[in-house]
Amino acid sequence: MFVRRLYSNVNVVPSYWRLARSFSSRHALFEKPLPPRVVIVESDITEAFLKGSGPGGQKINKTSSAVQLKHLPTGIVVKCQETRSRAQNRKLARRILGDRLEEMEKGPQSRTALKAERDRKKKASASKKSKRKYRELETGKTGEQELDTAAKEHGSTDDLIEGEGPAPADETKATGVN
Repeated sequence: MFVRRLYSNVNVVPSYWRLARSFSSRHALFEKPLPPRVVIVESDITEAFLKGSGPGGQKINKTSSAVQLKHLPTGIVVKCQETRSRAQNRKLARRILGDRLEEMEKGPQSRTALKAERDRKKKASASKKSKRKYRELETGKTGEQELDTAAKEHGSTDDLIEGEGPAPADETKATGVN
């Protein structure tokens, strides 16, 4: 990509690039925004820090970096040990708990359900596009159409495939050779 730097943070792009096709996502304009996340009341949660287990070595087994959250009104328990950081695990555990609460409350209208539906539609669309492309390649759709139109103009497809087209009747008169 040709970009000139004038100053430290200023990029100059040639003017003819404005006419080029943009490769940004077209569908982002038409997507429905996701509903806001559920706000969890802190008094409804009990939080415990546990020693982790599994891969990560001795550090994971010795420190209490795993987080366990329990939502008292519903009884949902979430345990998170994704990273070695207690702060990141707290944040992730709260997000997971919020998603589970939202799934219970809203069902198919929750953020996770809407995201899953959006991803399913994208995969189905990509699959349809791929199948259509391979179906066209199998039938040789574009090549057969070109051969058919050329054959109608010139006579037969056998002559066209061999590279010999039928000679026009006026060819000898046009060149002057008998």
